Amino acid sequence: MRTRTETRRQAILEAAADVFQKVGYERASMADICARVGYSKATLYSYFTSKEELFYEVVTEATEAEFQATHEALDPSVEDIVPALQRFGERLLALLYSPQVQAVRRLVISEAGRSDLGQRCYELGPARNQEVIALFLQDAMQEGKLRTADPRIAALHLHGLLEAEWLDRFLFQTVASLSARQIAATVERAVAVFMAAYGPDKVPQPARKAPGRGR
Repeated sequence: MRTRTETRRQAILEAAADVFQKVGYERASMADICARVGYSKATLYSYFTSKEELFYEVVTEATEAEFQATHEALDPSVEDIVPALQRFGERLLALLYSPQVQAVRRLVISEAGRSDLGQRCYELGPARNQEVIALFLQDAMQEGKLRTADPRIAALHLHGLLEAEWLDRFLFQTVASLSARQIAATVERAVAVFMAAYGPDKVPQPARKAPGRGR
């Protein structure tokens, strides 16, 4: 059972998430959130010292559990790396293109140039994601499942391929969500291109000699 303190903190986060999504980070105020949750400013500030801190916690609350679940798909013990990449890609796109996370990403993008919030959220999400992928790819390279390359660059390429078909539509707000079928097809194509570039080096076959001319 939650303690009263935990219940209040969760209520504040839920109210703040609702306010941020409706009016945006810049227009939202701590007073708006107080009115939405029904607590005093003193109570609100006893849990969160600033609007920026509150927004950061909203982002964490919205993504952390799914973030961890997504990276569990990167099992380093698998023999065939393709299914692992496909499972990871499907979970990642399902997370990034869920309506809730799309809304959070847009709020972060809109605020990024005005404070260090963008840097903090980048470190919380994309930077951590790239680090986890790079470590997985590095292990795969060392075991010969992928060709040897810079794993950090390979991680960026994989992420870019996974989002390539939808990123512009997300930025211009012309996509609401993706179906499981759309995600699966997108990921299959992205992983195929990634493996074409980073698949394991093949053992070179000896060149065949041209048939000699008869004498």
